[in-house]
Amino acid sequence: MSFDGESQADSAALSSGNVITALAVSKAYTLYRRSAQRLLHLLFPWRTYPSFQALRDVSFGVKRGETVGIVGDNGAGKSTLLQIITGTVTPTAGEVSVRGRVAALLELGAGFEPDFTGRENIYLNGTILGLSRSQLDERLEDIVAFSELEEFIDRPVKTYSSGMFMRLAFSVAAHVDADVLIIDEALSVGDARFTQKCMRFLKDFKSRGSILFVSHDLGAVAGLCDRALWLDHGRVRAEGDAGRICEQYVESLFREPDQTPPAPDPEPVLEERAPPSPASANFIPSGETTLLSGDSAKSFMSAGFTTCSPFNRDANHFGSGGASVVDAGLWDTRNGQRLTKVVDGQDVDLRIVVRAEGAVERPIFGFYIKDRLGQNLLGENTSIDGGPSVSIAPNEYVSARFRFRWPALATGSYALTVAIADGSMEDHKQRHWMHDAVIFDVISSATRHGLVGLNISEVAIDRGSV
Repeated sequence: MSFDGESQADSAALSSGNVITALAVSKAYTLYRRSAQRLLHLLFPWRTYPSFQALRDVSFGVKRGETVGIVGDNGAGKSTLLQIITGTVTPTAGEVSVRGRVAALLELGAGFEPDFTGRENIYLNGTILGLSRSQLDERLEDIVAFSELEEFIDRPVKTYSSGMFMRLAFSVAAHVDADVLIIDEALSVGDARFTQKCMRFLKDFKSRGSILFVSHDLGAVAGLCDRALWLDHGRVRAEGDAGRICEQYVESLFREPDQTPPAPDPEPVLEERAPPSPASANFIPSGETTLLSGDSAKSFMSAGFTTCSPFNRDANHFGSGGASVVDAGLWDTRNGQRLTKVVDGQDVDLRIVVRAEGAVERPIFGFYIKDRLGQNLLGENTSIDGGPSVSIAPNEYVSARFRFRWPALATGSYALTVAIADGSMEDHKQRHWMHDAVIFDVISSATRHGLVGLNISEVAIDRGSV
């Protein structure tokens, strides 16, 4: 392994703009039946023992400012590859070159001393990542504040939960001025609000650094990464656009064991052709079998149940000021009461209440509902072409109301982001933007597939001829 331009491989990495370059990397682990065999192998190295090939001739690169995901089944070699890149494991063959400071979040608790306090582990972990004592002194308050562990920072980390471990480790990694972040499933143990906080940091980090991201959450890989690498039994199965690689990987999960993968699509030939007539245009129905309709469809799509947290006045926020969001959440359309729980399909009013410290000439209220990874699922704002003009006077309270039927979201946690701006969609000033103003926990869900369910009224199969 080489660092900071010490080999020809690193020179090649520099010329191509790579911060990470792996060349024909392989890793084999010798399998010993008894611990004594390990000593015997050192004394008699010519003896042979069975081995397991974790990686086989893996080559790839990560360019500066690029985010690359790694996907694959358990045992595909993902974690082994990351350990080789970070220098904690030596490859059997091949070479890896890395330029710049690397911050890695690998297995939970790596780099932490259980008997040390959280504060002591910040200094320990930060030193491992290359920071001096004086640099850590300057950043200590920011690291603790980001982790939100002020109450527990002077307790031994062996008393921490897995989520608290992740908070502390991510907070240190976020404040070491790394050039490359390497993350191996670290975000899977965090709560929804902190996970979104981490995802916002990662999306901001993409503008100045490189990320190597391993996750079984394909939605996160497709949403965060520019490219993806698919490892299969230690080999590179495919590499390319993150969305396309995730699709190919999912396809492989449902392919029969003896079914060969389809041939790659040929290069498209640009040729003017009349579009074919769809078969449905000539389809003549002759009979129908109704599977679900009316009440049976409603019972089939049993209503889901969602809880709503109180409005979080201390949520992470930004803006130029002049107006502030003072309340947000869901209200019952029938009696005007705030909702603490809601059922799929229920009519709700999503309200955003704002107090204007100064005049807001052309207010725009808006919201997003995001999943735990920070991906926007739903959203709307009050900027409507041809709509009436509204302004807010100083010290006036105004509430924007969006009425809709609550969607059938997949089970999990979601967060409400709300904002008030002044101007037009093309040119406006962000007065107050609040992340995670309300957390929604979907306890049970009517949706069976995907992130958002459909309100299906009928399912039928038509027979006929073309």
